[in-house]
Amino acid sequence: MALTRTKISKLLITPTFSKMQRFAFAFARGSGNCFRVDPFRDFRSSSPFSSTSAATAVVPEENGSTVFGLVREYEDYRRNLYGGLTHKALLVDAVGTLVVPSQPMAQIYRQIGEKYGVEYSEDEILNRYRRAYEQPWGRSRLRYVNDGRPFWQHIVSSSTGCLDSQYFEELYNYYTTEKAWHLCDPDAGKVFEALRKAGVRVAVVSNFDTRLRPLLRALKCDHWFDAVAVSAEVEAEKPNPTIFLKACELLGVKPEDAVHVGDDRRNDVWGARDAGCDAWLWGSDVNSFKEVAQRIGVDV
Repeated sequence: MALTRTKISKLLITPTFSKMQRFAFAFARGSGNCFRVDPFRDFRSSSPFSSTSAATAVVPEENGSTVFGLVREYEDYRRNLYGGLTHKALLVDAVGTLVVPSQPMAQIYRQIGEKYGVEYSEDEILNRYRRAYEQPWGRSRLRYVNDGRPFWQHIVSSSTGCLDSQYFEELYNYYTTEKAWHLCDPDAGKVFEALRKAGVRVAVVSNFDTRLRPLLRALKCDHWFDAVAVSAEVEAEKPNPTIFLKACELLGVKPEDAVHVGDDRRNDVWGARDAGCDAWLWGSDVNSFKEVAQRIGVDV
């Protein structure tokens, strides 16, 4: 089955699973290749404690080069369109993509909490945290409003059973320091510098409270970015497309000129595509920022 570049581009960037599913079956019929489509894989929502780098919904059973060939053709098409680059802007998720906690959350809650009388084991803290985090936050349509203190006070007390305000403040402030976090990719700074020199604008797009900016400063990486779109400031949380549109506005680019990279399929991939951006899943579509740059068309 012959596919024009226009058709390929529409199929590969569509956020709608049903369209992707129809593409898989149509292409399989036309090419003779057999595809397995798992309609539930994309709907296995992740918790904030696990990676979401699941396989894509359409999986080639016999000839994996077919779909990857289409991806390469689409990216070649974009390079021809934009003078050697596939995108004019890169949007980057923060937690799980740019940075990760340096120690397990339950371990820190337990260690800091011991002097305040916290007796729960790390396993119990983790289980209680998960239950509290997954419950709807009834006090606001957003979890992270301004500094996010009311939400995090609820999470901490639910996880540990401790209502001591000093404990909460120590724990809350700890997660604003460079001790609490480290970069996912040690080459990130070099890559972002190369991207910006090549004319690619770079922004962080994150569901976070207002501690994100001081955290980026503490990690000495705030100067890597042309803009930061934080849900607590934008008043919209991923997957709401508003936050991606705000990031594009801050960078001065159209959504279709940007690609977003994040580790959560629902929040990052679906949300970005709903905004009209391209999107790559960290840990699946791309595994390093050097790979991101190469796909955009910048050598590092």
